[in-house]
Amino acid sequence: MKPQTVKIHTKNNDYQHIEVIKNNRKKRSKYGEFFVEGAKSINNIVANGWKINAFIYAMEQPLSDWAKDILATSKATIHYELKHELMLDLSDKNEDYSEILALVEIPQDSYDRIPLKKDALIVLFDRPSNHGNLGTLLRSCEGLGVDGVILSGHGVDLYDVKTIRASLGTMFSVPVVRASSFQEVHEWIDNVKEQLQDFQVVGSTSATDMMVDDAIFTHPTMLLVGNETLGLSHNFTELCDVMVKIPMYGRITSFNVACAASMMLYEIDRQRRKGI
Repeated sequence: MKPQTVKIHTKNNDYQHIEVIKNNRKKRSKYGEFFVEGAKSINNIVANGWKINAFIYAMEQPLSDWAKDILATSKATIHYELKHELMLDLSDKNEDYSEILALVEIPQDSYDRIPLKKDALIVLFDRPSNHGNLGTLLRSCEGLGVDGVILSGHGVDLYDVKTIRASLGTMFSVPVVRASSFQEVHEWIDNVKEQLQDFQVVGSTSATDMMVDDAIFTHPTMLLVGNETLGLSHNFTELCDVMVKIPMYGRITSFNVACAASMMLYEIDRQRRKGI
């Protein structure tokens, strides 16, 4: 079905809806959609089959062949055509705004979205408190073959524009589930252990003697990383079969959480490639 075209000349109700979805977490949750800007993000959304509710673009500006192709094959319900100055107001890129913006449906937080392969690699991030760290971690997960990510506890919004920007759109290529409770995650892990032989839960902490390269990661693995300030919660620490740390030298007492997770994911990939 051809998308409905809606022209927006003023900051009317349609414009205000787009704006509030971009800026307000509670409204994103209420309406079940989020705001996306950037060609990489939109390409990943389209390639991975996310449901796009609307595309947004300037009515007076000539579009590139890329943008024309996106709109020509669009399955969105609505195409919003905005005045140039309204696009500038919506965009975070000042005068060099993206040709196309989008409103995308938030998928269900179902664990069924995470494939349970015999060599499964899953990451849990407990109470992420920084958009940049969350986005960077998701970028590393996509680049190092993670099958799915679980976010637990109260933290920054996965669908905030700052998280999306930090991930460079890679978050649309990895299933990410927002857990509603610790108990829910606990029950899911118990279920996975019944399905996957040798499935292990590995936590990260500086309060252990085991170095990350001494652990065996050729088994199906779930890697748990904690909050940037507080670390992994006691409940999740208790769930771990193994706790590991990264060697540190000099005066530092901890690594940035996204950097630490990336290093551990590289070690997991290294072992699996080498067949250690």
